[in-house]
Amino acid sequence: MMAERDAERAEARGASSPSEANPKPTSERHVPVLLDRCVNLLAPGVEAAREAGRRPVVVDCTLGMGGHAEAMLERFEDAHLIGLDRDEQALSLAGERLSRFAGRTDLVHAVYDEIADVARDLGFATVDGVLFDLGVSSLQLDERERGFAYSYDAPLDMRMDTSRGQTAADIVNHATHGELARMIRTWGEDKFAGRIASAIVRARDEEKLTTTGRLVEVIRTAVPAAAARTSGHPAKRTFQALRIAVNEELDVLERAIPEAMSATSIGGRVVVMSYHSLEDKITKRFFQAGSKSSAPVGFPVELEEHKPRFTTLTKGTEKPTEEEIAENPRAASAKLRAVERIMKD
Repeated sequence: MMAERDAERAEARGASSPSEANPKPTSERHVPVLLDRCVNLLAPGVEAAREAGRRPVVVDCTLGMGGHAEAMLERFEDAHLIGLDRDEQALSLAGERLSRFAGRTDLVHAVYDEIADVARDLGFATVDGVLFDLGVSSLQLDERERGFAYSYDAPLDMRMDTSRGQTAADIVNHATHGELARMIRTWGEDKFAGRIASAIVRARDEEKLTTTGRLVEVIRTAVPAAAARTSGHPAKRTFQALRIAVNEELDVLERAIPEAMSATSIGGRVVVMSYHSLEDKITKRFFQAGSKSSAPVGFPVELEEHKPRFTTLTKGTEKPTEEEIAENPRAASAKLRAVERIMKD
């Protein structure tokens, strides 16, 4: 609970305006989560490619402001990096940060479930390391006009790709009461989902909801004060649910994890950092399935086609240290899992 509150205070300390956010260099605006651990987990996959006589290829599926990508390019001096992001602003900032590696990078405007197609289009049949750093980025939280944060007033948007798709305002003003309640209950894991949905419907009947500040006011009327005191900011879970809905995050992840695993070469590794239980459950399911024998129970001989294609590299989930959380409170809820491919499909 203390870690979650630290993360909320970190959000509240976000840039007070877009103009104040922009002057800092990208490297100062973004503290990558579990940076050394992620790079160390990917390193054996890079080495396996070298031993096979191939130039290593690593993919940062959630490029953001390029912190993890920069560390990979510095550590793996012969590797080529593919960076994906649906956020065009992030791609631009990462491009500036990684400009010194221009000959070794391809930065692509794409959603991470397109990893296999992007790699093939760039001429790579397989890749040797894949990193996912899921959830909302520091950039998106810090840029007030994006509408991701509940700590200050902004247009109710929440799109990671502002060039297309419905906004959070579209959802809260047009979804039915049942749709809103299911969304907040399932994706926000909020026990007051029904009450919040009712409050939203009543408020929008009087006036369309268009800003984060107004939505927070509405949510506060539905969540008992005692619950807010013990469970953190009353709008936290609803904002999470809306962000997931706007960006179809869980549907995309359901496609992306198996795509990444399929695209990985023998010895290659897939590393996933998630920030809430729904993301972690999806990751765990695919990783466990790939790391288990598919032979029928009691089958006397494990045939080649039944053997596991992957091996698990982490015992359960790994989490940031207290020191890392102190440096970057937004890392408090991070959970890391990783697998290595050991056989072809």
